[in-house]
Amino acid sequence: MRGKMAFAAAAAASMTGLAHAQGSVTLYGILDEGITVVNNEGGAHNVRMESGVYRGSRWGLDGSEDLGGGMKAVFKLENGFSLDNGSLGQGGLMFGRQAYVGLSSSYGTLTFGRQYDATTDFAWDYNVAAIASGYGFHQGDLDRTLGDRLDNSVKYRSPDFHGLSAIAMYAFSNTAGEFHKGSAWSSGVFYDHGPFTAAVTYTYLAGTTFDPYAAMGLRSFMGRTVVTREGDVVTPVQESFAIDSLGTLGIGASYAIGNVSLIANMTNTRLKYQGDATVMQVYEGGATWQATPALLTALAYQHTRFEGHKWHQVSLGAYYSLSKRTQVYASVDYLKASSGVDPVTAYDFAPSQVSWQGNARVGVLHNF
Repeated sequence: MRGKMAFAAAAAASMTGLAHAQGSVTLYGILDEGITVVNNEGGAHNVRMESGVYRGSRWGLDGSEDLGGGMKAVFKLENGFSLDNGSLGQGGLMFGRQAYVGLSSSYGTLTFGRQYDATTDFAWDYNVAAIASGYGFHQGDLDRTLGDRLDNSVKYRSPDFHGLSAIAMYAFSNTAGEFHKGSAWSSGVFYDHGPFTAAVTYTYLAGTTFDPYAAMGLRSFMGRTVVTREGDVVTPVQESFAIDSLGTLGIGASYAIGNVSLIANMTNTRLKYQGDATVMQVYEGGATWQATPALLTALAYQHTRFEGHKWHQVSLGAYYSLSKRTQVYASVDYLKASSGVDPVTAYDFAPSQVSWQGNARVGVLHNF
């Protein structure tokens, strides 16, 4: 009897502590759906419905608990999905977009789980073509500016110090006997001062996979044949490459002049494969214009150099707010590549069978 009373007292004390704790959980989400027209996919014109182009369709839980002394417990669980057919995104993961838990205080935030790397956190906003169009990311996303995550990661984000903040993170391979292979690290600094912002980031992967043809339309990669093409017939030879390492440096800046923001960035990405190395360079510039409180427009130009080839891409978009939570939008992209490349403006598009690929899209975006 005495043991039961002691257990009841302990439970009551625990419940009292819980009652006094200050916490919150927010349910949120984004729904993005639209129609896209593509001039040439594998030799044919296509009209397609696509979900999550401008912003990935998602729902999530964002929570925190006040632990006292200026410290909080924080977590985020974010699921990605397709409105087209209800399927899960990110390879079928339940919380493939983000899944982490950690602690936050005046000294910064430390989190553990599946998280965006520093390149995404600090450099994404400088990919102005992606602001103009959801298809406007850098070729193949080799430089990780589209929105990439690291599994099994520990991430520290510093507090803001006079506009300056930093991120450092490490991702474990979780493979016995292979502590380095399959691991990754990422870091970056961000500066925000009035109308001017700037960031420098670096992310390193000790191993990844790359499909040169699907990602960039490359028929050869590092002297190796990826596909052969006879007319409209494409025959795969080696589609997937197990890259030994990838390191990407990103630099971006923006400057606001009234309702116009001038944005520029460059990235330098080095890949190693079976003792050989190659480098991709991207240079991008453009602007956004808040024409009215409801209307945002964006225009961008992107130049890519890789393996002796060149890509030129122009992206244009307009976004109109019907309310604080609902937007309609329209965008166009034009991509032209040098000889030997079948250009492709999105991962899930088939590469074009001519020297250019263009797309036009109209869509609706709803936040909750």
